[in-house]
Amino acid sequence: MQRIAMAERPNWRDLAAEFGFDYAHPDGQRYWDERAAYTFTLREIEDDLEAATSEMVGLCGEFVGKAIRDEAYLKRLNIPETHWEWIAESWDRSDPSLYGRFDFVYGAGGPAKLLEFNADTPTALYEAAVFQWYWLEDRIKAGALPEGADQFNSLHDKLIARFTAMKRQGTMYLTAFSAETEDRKTVEYLAELAQEAGQPVELLDISDIGLDGNGRFVDEKNRTIHAIFKLYPWEWLLAEQFGAALPKASTIWIEPPWKMLLSTKALMPELWKLAPNHPNLLESYYEDDPAARNLGKDYVAKPIFSREGANVEIRKGGVTVAAPEGPYDTLPRIVQALAPDAVFDGMRPVIGSWIVDTEPAGIGIREDKGLVTGNRSCFVPHAIVG
Repeated sequence: MQRIAMAERPNWRDLAAEFGFDYAHPDGQRYWDERAAYTFTLREIEDDLEAATSEMVGLCGEFVGKAIRDEAYLKRLNIPETHWEWIAESWDRSDPSLYGRFDFVYGAGGPAKLLEFNADTPTALYEAAVFQWYWLEDRIKAGALPEGADQFNSLHDKLIARFTAMKRQGTMYLTAFSAETEDRKTVEYLAELAQEAGQPVELLDISDIGLDGNGRFVDEKNRTIHAIFKLYPWEWLLAEQFGAALPKASTIWIEPPWKMLLSTKALMPELWKLAPNHPNLLESYYEDDPAARNLGKDYVAKPIFSREGANVEIRKGGVTVAAPEGPYDTLPRIVQALAPDAVFDGMRPVIGSWIVDTEPAGIGIREDKGLVTGNRSCFVPHAIVG
């Protein structure tokens, strides 16, 4: 794995605007950054990243099978008892999942180490699936990358195939908090893929979902919602006014209810208990677990629900060296061993390894000079060159 300097395409901003990549440079700041790229050998991709992703998929599946009956875990996630059987039934039915993203640290000389699993509402999808692929094609044509260069990226095609497999009669709704540009554009991209798979779709803001007098979820025109993809966290959905009605309604939710057992950083100590010393895991505990002292004075503390690095605290030698502010400071936390410090030209990359259903489907890389990957961390493309 290397980080190499690259000349940026002079027209990339125009291309971003043409393709609807509206958050490529928000407020004039770079989010997409092609002045550098990460290169990998095929062996690194297949043996280190793809294999680690498959390992984590297997562990997560094994864990959910146990967690659906684990009252202590369900209570820790603050899931109402009235919803427990609904979650278990969702797993037992094999309710369909669309996608997810494992975030790894890699490149420090050892195996890829899992930081967390974005199982429910992962973003950075369009740039991983589409925009970096166009970058690769353009760089090969320009001679900046060798003719045989490739990319670990089958996201677009696999998502279409997954929507095809999930296709049902009637409309599939897709919803997000539309005021957030990245969320809205991600859902619009997924809607295009679903349509390409032959599925009629309807976009809906999360605020326009309601309940009718018969306990059915409906849109703003009072049409029944039979199936809906939501880019909106399960813990927020449970807290909505209609949260208590979720188990009683016939609506099919994507991601499914069982995914809420994975869409939390509380997953990390559970995976460590399930597979202690696994080469792709970091030693992790709940903060109130006496065993947490095993980590000594160097560790990361994370709220069990947190996004974009908010309220993640990094301690070295017992001293806090990074602690971005955020709205999650009152939540219970886990503690996790520090990941190996993979630094390239002063930048710390995090590799988002995507799955579609349960299959590895590609990677997207975000990097930052700081110790915590946050909302302003840049997305940098990659290529396989050896």
